[in-house]
Amino acid sequence: MNYRDFKPYSKISSLTLGGGGIGQVWGETTSEEAVKTVHTALDHGINHFDVAPMYGKGEAERIIGKSLNGSDADDLFFTTKCQLGTLPDTEVYDKLNDSLTRSLDNMKLEKVNLFLLHSQLIEDHYKLYKFDEMRAKSATTLSCFFNAAVPAFERLQKEGKIDHWGIGGLGQEEAIIQALNHSQAPSAVQCVINPLNSAGAIGYVSEAFNPQAILSECQQLDIPILAIRAVQAGALTSSMDRSPHESGFDKSDFDDFDKAQPFRDLAIDWGESPASLAHRYALSTKGVSSVILGVKNRIELKECIEAEAKDLLSDSEIQQIENCLKG
Repeated sequence: MNYRDFKPYSKISSLTLGGGGIGQVWGETTSEEAVKTVHTALDHGINHFDVAPMYGKGEAERIIGKSLNGSDADDLFFTTKCQLGTLPDTEVYDKLNDSLTRSLDNMKLEKVNLFLLHSQLIEDHYKLYKFDEMRAKSATTLSCFFNAAVPAFERLQKEGKIDHWGIGGLGQEEAIIQALNHSQAPSAVQCVINPLNSAGAIGYVSEAFNPQAILSECQQLDIPILAIRAVQAGALTSSMDRSPHESGFDKSDFDDFDKAQPFRDLAIDWGESPASLAHRYALSTKGVSSVILGVKNRIELKECIEAEAKDLLSDSEIQQIENCLKG
């Protein structure tokens, strides 16, 4: 396993085990297999784990707790999140603190190294492109973020419950870019990185959400980047092993699968699985400290570990991948 510079922690494994798969949010797996997947990640040198209460209603966090089972975690790093929404300023700290306290209890930890806002940032009075009550509640306005969330994060730091805070790079592009350029900028950002340049179902705030714009801004500002959606919800794999009716997925993810056929053809020509090539694409992107995996079992994890061991893609190979998806 290679390790890369990541300012919040100094160094981080270039792969991070994410919580969606081990939280049993998508695809068939079991709690037992999830624990074994965590152990396999540890055995191969992965030292960063990214979870959230939303991943299986705390299941991913509980899997971390079961997997560690009181063992020494001093050389490991843990990220969790909170979907805040937009609340009165006086309620923000309590919401973040309560969520974090439950997360720490689930993981059997005293603190997390990185605490992320799991909401999608929007400007005040901005109207979501795909509106429904649940999505509206998941969005955090910039006023709420600047006036209450950032001070709450800083308070949690002073209390020793978190080392650093950051944001997910999802929402309204203009709002995210304002947050990145603020005097109190996040310590890290999760950026959607895949050759489709698509966030799929989770890109519901803007009609034409452009992940590349967020990535480019982070690169220019030298804000540490954690890559997400490397295989775009399965669209960049050999087959979609989930239903369009599963939570967190919609037709856009399956449309992306159809669009990605030239990418799958190219992967075959290069003698590589599409998932492996997609992860190498994210790993080869400038400024990426670690790629967060959404794997749900040891087989998928080992495929990613094998991809990480290969050479980074050259500029010409990256261009060839991107060109095959144009048109």
